[in-house]
Amino acid sequence: MMAMRATGGTDLLSRLPQVRGRISEGSPLSKVTWFRVGGPAEAMFKPADLADLQSFLAATPKDIPVTAIGVGSNLLVRDGGVDGVVLRLGGAFADIKTDGNEIEAGAAALDANVAKTAANHGLAGLEFFSGIPGTIGGALRMNAGAYGTETKDVLIWAEALDRDGVLHRIAAADMDFDYRHCGIPMDWTFVRGRFRAEPGVEDTIRARMAEIQESRSASQPIRSRTGGSTFRNPPGGKAWQTIDAAGCRGLKVGGAQVSEQHCNFLINTGDATGADLEELGEEVRRRVRDSQGVELTWEIKRIGRTAE
Repeated sequence: MMAMRATGGTDLLSRLPQVRGRISEGSPLSKVTWFRVGGPAEAMFKPADLADLQSFLAATPKDIPVTAIGVGSNLLVRDGGVDGVVLRLGGAFADIKTDGNEIEAGAAALDANVAKTAANHGLAGLEFFSGIPGTIGGALRMNAGAYGTETKDVLIWAEALDRDGVLHRIAAADMDFDYRHCGIPMDWTFVRGRFRAEPGVEDTIRARMAEIQESRSASQPIRSRTGGSTFRNPPGGKAWQTIDAAGCRGLKVGGAQVSEQHCNFLINTGDATGADLEELGEEVRRRVRDSQGVELTWEIKRIGRTAE
């Protein structure tokens, strides 16, 4: 059995409650992130449904960290792995349904599938989701946006579980949204969101989605092992422009490289470690700060411990 660092060396699995879903020990997170790097999860929990997740959270000791992840498209896992429980929501949280001009989606639903469902029902306004390679849970957590629209612009309400397993419905106005940020406590787990759309012409909606995909393919290294936009845009500017001006396009550290195609993307060229990618990102930040006085902020979420 694996020792639980966060709880003084006691065995983790023996302290977790019985569940109907699946708990696995030492799950390799490098297999589930787009960067394909990082150490294992001490334990990974895939709940059977909402009730299973609620009872798990209610019964899990509060000194055991619980970290929710989606499809790993905007995530950098450090090489030492992640202590505690990594939570991954599955099919029971991926449903999408329409109700008039509104769409409700589980947190595990892919953003692109929400856009496709809206298009199938002739609903406009959610096309931007087709350009975000993540899940609704991630979109809610970071106010994801693309092509002129952000999650906050279309959200009606979100539902999240606190660490006691209590379900909260939060109106969009109470989400404390900001650029790539929401103010909901980090230890709450989003499980669902409801979004507003408007009647549209299906062919027009699909044409807009095709434009978005064409733009992504032309401007972003979407076929590489990457993690999406690395840094938030600084006030009044573009992150990629500051990075380019600092001479960082193509910069390498170990197996990590700043994309030649879009220099706000880091790439695993084949044998990068989490440390390579994080060191490269910090070197980019340093060069931008030294050359332009601009402080870049990580957009990619970094979790876990460095390797010993």
